[in-house]
Amino acid sequence: MTIESGPDNPRQEYRAIQAEAFNRIGGRYDEAFPHKEGQVAAGEWMIKQLKPGARVLDVGCGTGSPTAQQFAEAGCEVMGIDISPVMLDLARKNVPTGTFLERDVLDLDDSLGVFDAVTAFFSLLMLPRAEIEQALGKIHAVLAPGGLFSLSMVEIDLDDVPFQFLGAPVRVTGYLRDELREVIEAAGFSVLSENHLSYAPATTQAPPEIQLFVNCRRDQF
Repeated sequence: MTIESGPDNPRQEYRAIQAEAFNRIGGRYDEAFPHKEGQVAAGEWMIKQLKPGARVLDVGCGTGSPTAQQFAEAGCEVMGIDISPVMLDLARKNVPTGTFLERDVLDLDDSLGVFDAVTAFFSLLMLPRAEIEQALGKIHAVLAPGGLFSLSMVEIDLDDVPFQFLGAPVRVTGYLRDELREVIEAAGFSVLSENHLSYAPATTQAPPEIQLFVNCRRDQF
């Protein structure tokens, strides 16, 4: 997918700016966030419940580490989507058995098929709140009824605020934990477990944060 920016396409222009930021960040992301215990634990929670060969979609897959790698090593059929071509190139190198597509989460549709599980680790926080609700609806639509969904966000009460992330300009959104749970449940998911972790990145270019992990199941409708 090619993102065309311009005054007549404000959403595409917004995405192009976000994509360029992560093109600039590239492999520095994993250097700045080398410890991903919460993300790995959420993946393990899913893997224990999935059958061999289960189809898993990693939304905002980044470099493919650790999530796409984790599911591929567990024998799952992994697909990742991201809006950053640089990140996707890294993911293809890190997870050669996976399929990685340049696609916006809001452009998800049934052309990719149905998935047994979906992850969205720190990717939806790059959307305004109104679009997060749309994205959850798109994820719900491609996830099999009863399928698993794991989401992580940073706990902060912000909506589409400019932010310097690892030296690159982005816009970020967050929720307080109770509000995040309400948004997820309103989108048709049952929350099965929650976890929150204090996290200090290995760089002064990103502040300490509280990471929220929410493990869910798609309701049967």
